Amino acid sequence: MTIAAIDFGRLYQDHLIAAARAPKPASDWDARAADMKRKVMRGPYVDAFIAGMNLDGARTLLDIGCGPGTIGLALADRLERVYGLDYSRAMLDMLVANAAELGLDNVEAIHRAWEDDWSDLPQCDIAVASRSTLVADMAAALKKLDASARLRVYLTHIVGGSFIDPAVLQVLGRTQPCLPDYIYIVNILHRMGIHPRIDYIGTPSRLADAVDFDSFAARVAWSLGELDDNERARLQDWYQREGTAAIEPIRWALISWDVRRPRQGA
Repeated sequence: MTIAAIDFGRLYQDHLIAAARAPKPASDWDARAADMKRKVMRGPYVDAFIAGMNLDGARTLLDIGCGPGTIGLALADRLERVYGLDYSRAMLDMLVANAAELGLDNVEAIHRAWEDDWSDLPQCDIAVASRSTLVADMAAALKKLDASARLRVYLTHIVGGSFIDPAVLQVLGRTQPCLPDYIYIVNILHRMGIHPRIDYIGTPSRLADAVDFDSFAARVAWSLGELDDNERARLQDWYQREGTAAIEPIRWALISWDVRRPRQGA
């Protein structure tokens, strides 16, 4: 067998099923929207993402899985139009509110999911998907991304397949199969005839800046599901002994490519 015989899109789907991670409905993100509003356009992750972008010739941007506008709003004053797409209505409300606070009148919210029909969406010069690509069908998502952009696409995807530090899993006595990581995207793009650029962004874990144990435990439960009383007690004991200083950072692969369209008549 050669690599050409491997269907990486199907392999990604099989891996996601084996990871047994229940997809989060829009209502879960609705509940987090107010908290995330305070983090818009802040931190080294946003700076690193934008530093890896080329805006030459770009006037419009589609921010897919935009949340409260973390990437799109940071670029809005350099573009004519920014479209923020998300399946969480509350996140889009935060996007609109943040844009108004910043005095931006060139931002438009689009309530849509990855799985929805995108045929009526505006094609933009640049499409971005920042930390929003844990989708059911990666091959279909990448085709949508490529079709949505005239010039370039930028996305980030988890490296290593886990959002939870192994030490926390050990304390809880849980095992968690790894999610499919960025290498599937690279191989699916290769099958599409796209040879992307790859860089990496390291960010502190969401667990690392928890202000107290209740906040820490809530963030663990967000990723792993509800904790029972025994798990919570073990976790609290570990937290009091170790704190969050030893929590490992999360690495993201920044994957980008220039869009190539066939010439008319070719």
